[in-house]
Amino acid sequence: MVRRLENVPGFSIDKVAAAAGDDPDVLRLENLDSDIRPPEVALEATRRAVDLDDANSYLPFHGQQDMRIAATAHVSRQSGVGYDPDRNCVITAGGTAGYMNTLLATIEEGDEVILTDPTYAGMIYRVRLAGGIPKLVPFHMTEGAWRLDLDALSEAVTDRTRMFFIMSPSMPSGAVLNRKEWTAITDACREADALLLYNAAMERILFDGLSVIHPASFPGMAERTITVGSVAKEYSMIGWRVGWIVGPDALMDDIARVSIYNVVSPVGLTQSGAAAALQSPDDYLNAAVAEWQSRRNLVLDELAGLPVMAPQGGYSLLIDTGQMGVKSFEASDLLLKHGKIAATPMRDWGEVNSDQFVRLVFSNEPLERLKGIRSRVDAAL
Repeated sequence: MVRRLENVPGFSIDKVAAAAGDDPDVLRLENLDSDIRPPEVALEATRRAVDLDDANSYLPFHGQQDMRIAATAHVSRQSGVGYDPDRNCVITAGGTAGYMNTLLATIEEGDEVILTDPTYAGMIYRVRLAGGIPKLVPFHMTEGAWRLDLDALSEAVTDRTRMFFIMSPSMPSGAVLNRKEWTAITDACREADALLLYNAAMERILFDGLSVIHPASFPGMAERTITVGSVAKEYSMIGWRVGWIVGPDALMDDIARVSIYNVVSPVGLTQSGAAAALQSPDDYLNAAVAEWQSRRNLVLDELAGLPVMAPQGGYSLLIDTGQMGVKSFEASDLLLKHGKIAATPMRDWGEVNSDQFVRLVFSNEPLERLKGIRSRVDAAL
């Protein structure tokens, strides 16, 4: 095994999916899929692109012009920072390629990168693959919401801190950072003379009237913040594989160079659809978020009395099966075998918050299917 793969575990999601097979009675709560149809404007634009020669090309390497215009306009709206589509944007083959390219372009071997605990395993282990050292700062459930441990945040910063790699809403917890927490993060980032890599994949999937807080909007952060987003989650365009990196002038040439030698170019046929989605009115997104909130509420109501951690946004929530005497992999097995629920174990998704949790994704099953989930959980656990 090459050294870069040390301490990089395998992914458990596909193993759970394979075990679930094609049994129609299994609730598919293991993967961040969505059963909501993508926006019609995106489907129409993608159909048209099939017949366009320009869409069947590697060029332009950094993304089609309409997609770069749409992405920079979107990030500018969210952050209040003006970005230029030619200087400040690279289109990528999904958000995950975006933050891998950014990590490779910005951190050196042995640099420390601060993340939340828990967070998406694909973030933690891409840091390792890029040569960085993940430093995890825990969330705690306080008064019914996930809150970041700000004392631990302060203690995590050292003279080797190069980057803060943050997602809000965070996967898998659904934690949404409030203004106090973002202030602490951005203050620490400036004091450490570090960069902030912001995973914005779900930033507008917010419940209970919460609003987007973009880190580039804080004083002195526009020149430090690299935003990586995609159409996958907010527009249910999981398979389109179109994302974007938007950041300051000083960093984008290096990020663009890595992008060329990593994936070469994003998917040509789907960029027009992604641009159309980003430029469409918010009606689609608002309706989707309302549906996902209804599903979250149903699951929380049915599982009341169990150690379920309520999310404030995103696609998923966590059950603390450790409080029920069962660790994550065993709990996942029991839920599938006795409850016909496919759920992902969280052992490798954190340090403080890890093996005591399983994740339930509520974005891929309608309310009618989710009803009765309590009896399935009771049968298993």
